Amino acid sequence: MSVSVQIPSASVRRDAETEPLIDSRNRKGDQPTTTIKEDSVLSNKTVPHKNKYSLSSVSCFGVDLTPDNFAVAMVYFVQGVLGLARLAVSFYLKDDLHLDPAETAVISGFSSLPWLVKPLYGFISDSFPLFGYRRRSYLVLSGLLGAFSWFLMATFVDSKYSAAFSILIGSLSVAFSDVVVDSMVVERARGESQSMSGSLQSLCWGSSAFGGIVSAYFSGSLVDAYGVRFVFGATSLLPLITSAVSVLVKEQPVRSPARGVSLGNGFIESSKNNFTQLWGAVKQPSVLLPTLFIFLWQATPQSDSAMFYFTTNKLGFTPEFLGRVKLVTSVASLIGVGLYNGFLKKVPLRKIFLVMTLVGTALGMTQVLLVTGLNRQLGISDEWFAIGDSLIITVLGQASFMPVLVLAARICPQGMEATLFATLMSISNGGSVLGGLIGAGLTQVFGVTKDRFDNLAFLIVLCNLSSLLPLPLLGLLPGEEPDTKESTDIEMKSN
Repeated sequence: MSVSVQIPSASVRRDAETEPLIDSRNRKGDQPTTTIKEDSVLSNKTVPHKNKYSLSSVSCFGVDLTPDNFAVAMVYFVQGVLGLARLAVSFYLKDDLHLDPAETAVISGFSSLPWLVKPLYGFISDSFPLFGYRRRSYLVLSGLLGAFSWFLMATFVDSKYSAAFSILIGSLSVAFSDVVVDSMVVERARGESQSMSGSLQSLCWGSSAFGGIVSAYFSGSLVDAYGVRFVFGATSLLPLITSAVSVLVKEQPVRSPARGVSLGNGFIESSKNNFTQLWGAVKQPSVLLPTLFIFLWQATPQSDSAMFYFTTNKLGFTPEFLGRVKLVTSVASLIGVGLYNGFLKKVPLRKIFLVMTLVGTALGMTQVLLVTGLNRQLGISDEWFAIGDSLIITVLGQASFMPVLVLAARICPQGMEATLFATLMSISNGGSVLGGLIGAGLTQVFGVTKDRFDNLAFLIVLCNLSSLLPLPLLGLLPGEEPDTKESTDIEMKSN
């Protein structure tokens, strides 16, 4: 796609990543929420049905806020509120470490690597319970790991290599906790009505979105008032919430197998069977060809880092102002979801991808007006143009990414939906990382640095036009329109 804006959410959770707020392309897939393998759901039903232990009369989105459900909501909230440090990371790499846009883009791509192997985390948590628990213990570990990574950023990090390592650790902690809490949601959704399953997903999405909006409001002003190190220190306290609420998770202890068994034949045999089953599903043309399209559609180059440097170094946008823009785009992404659910979810996928790509490419070109200053000749200030442009691009960016989730859920064969969906999302994220790295290379080729933007307009035009390249492959997508029941099921899986 050709528009650019980060998608806040349980669906786009690259919280440690350094993404600028004023973008020129669509950051397609910032880590959508996925579930873990089907085997784990069937073999790990350790959580009692809610009416067996629910004493709470408080509800949210139609879901009783039992201790268990409250813990799930809080983990999703933390994933959203960790965006508090995103602007601080961007300014730290630019102003403290004095990195060029290309180097910043490479670090962003490097920090996204943990999101490419999410099915592995599900397998680890299912196969190796810590202290007798598959969920609770890994939530504690993820929270501590995240707190440690941001503590390093607040104290010891002083080079691009140590910064990249710390951001990578923080990204790993979020990705692992994401898989664990997703598996808990899947377990609760089983045996429930369609309405209750939708309410569970609404609780998760609403919690993450609320956290993203809260962090957006404070992210810029805190950087302006107290500096990036303070923001890193404050952010280091947030993952501890994940560790704290893990005690509320209702989970029966499991007996760990003997060490020789868990690390020996049982582990190897299980891994071999899982891989064989997964590969057998992926190599089917009905799965492989749409997956190839998703990867290529995500892998077109991006110029996000270059635009961030331009808006801050050339236009003088302050952290406080960018925080306001981030708040606007966070709310706008919710509008994008509503746009898709209200008007587009019954439209054939090929038509959505075609129209959204063409419209997105045209809207992405509006960034050239900001770079060349034509907006001021039209009587529109840089600030108002940036807010309005980001608002429109974010709505379209979110609405255009929803079909990716729908397509991934739709091509999953019966019996291993969770595993394959997580794998497809990892492939999608891999395409997005590749697009970022290609964008970093083009930024270097065009000579765009932290204080030179002569060729930035050409970079934006090239990145946007490249989004049209996957369109001839639209024939790889399924062409039929799903019926109403299938659309509802797909929406549940994609959530």
